[in-house]
Amino acid sequence: MASTRISPARIAAYEVLRGVEAGGFASDLLRNRTRSLSAADAGLASELVFGVLRYRAQLDYLIERYAGRPACRLDGEVVLVLRMGIYQLRYLERIPPHAAVSEAVELIKRARKRSAAPLVNAVLRKVDRTPVAWPNASVELSMPSWLLERWEHQFGAETAAGIARAFLRPPERYVRVPDSRRGEAASLGLIPTELPGCYRLPNGSPGEFRLQDISSQAVVPLLELGPGQTFLDLCAAPGNKTAQALETPIRAVAADNKLEKLIKLRGLGADLVLLDATQALPFRRPFERILLDAPCSGTGTIGRNPEIKWRLRPEDLERHHRRQVAMLREALAVLAPGGRLVYSTCSLEVEENDSVVEEVLAAAPARLHLEAVVRRIPGVDAGDGFFAAVLTSK
Repeated sequence: MASTRISPARIAAYEVLRGVEAGGFASDLLRNRTRSLSAADAGLASELVFGVLRYRAQLDYLIERYAGRPACRLDGEVVLVLRMGIYQLRYLERIPPHAAVSEAVELIKRARKRSAAPLVNAVLRKVDRTPVAWPNASVELSMPSWLLERWEHQFGAETAAGIARAFLRPPERYVRVPDSRRGEAASLGLIPTELPGCYRLPNGSPGEFRLQDISSQAVVPLLELGPGQTFLDLCAAPGNKTAQALETPIRAVAADNKLEKLIKLRGLGADLVLLDATQALPFRRPFERILLDAPCSGTGTIGRNPEIKWRLRPEDLERHHRRQVAMLREALAVLAPGGRLVYSTCSLEVEENDSVVEEVLAAAPARLHLEAVVRRIPGVDAGDGFFAAVLTSK
């Protein structure tokens, strides 16, 4: 009997999930792996990858329920194929069950785990859509218990659950439309938001516009930029906030610590500087406006990067904190008198947000003032989670 053909979408999804397990990021891996696929296959591959990553805790619980042994006791290849199969059978109504089962069996053979084919077949044939009584909130919300407990302590149980549920849904897409091109927005079907220049993209391609989350677009207005001001974007890549700032005629410097990231900002209209922002900054003159959008854990972006929740460890937060404190101190050292600095992250964690600002201000000159703190919470506010502190120099 001829073997069942495996769809390019399922092969791509499996390979991307293997890459994520090895430390890669799903969005980057999908972009590269699906470039040659049809739109339909690329869409299914993306659905499988992000679905498996978002619902991983539920899927692993179901593996144990149907297989009679925990996922951690199975080979990694078997776990990935079972996660993909169960996700299709329970969560995707348009996938024929026979296709999900038969292609999973062929996929595990392709992964050189032929001896596991009977197990994969037997487990997936037990899967149905019967409601499940999940053992705890961590499994039900598919969130590591330590991270969920942190959010419960910080935001309350109801808001924490809302954050986790928001991260199980595919995120809305937003684009940035400069004033000079607002007339094009309606013709492309873009939907305006409450934030000037930010439009929701309900479907299709962004075309020439930059994809930029609404929470990201909410940071630059906090700088209160004015024509002719000197502006430093200290961790500028990939350049979305730099481009947004340059909608105002300012004198901009964009800096980052990786040359390959920095060169992608060529053509924006900013001077580019390669530097380590944790060290003394190489500028002779201070800046009237500074944006420090600091590298962070990214827990506010788990909706778009679900692998973060399975990869992050509690000890990582202290490492980020130390680096962020060093960056903020150096940034404030080049803030002009009467200047304005915005420190922001796409993290929900207090160590990377309030604690950084408090530690730096405790040792800072009295001329510095914390003017405002702004937060956006997934499940409460549209878009990613983010934190911003507005600091001014007297």
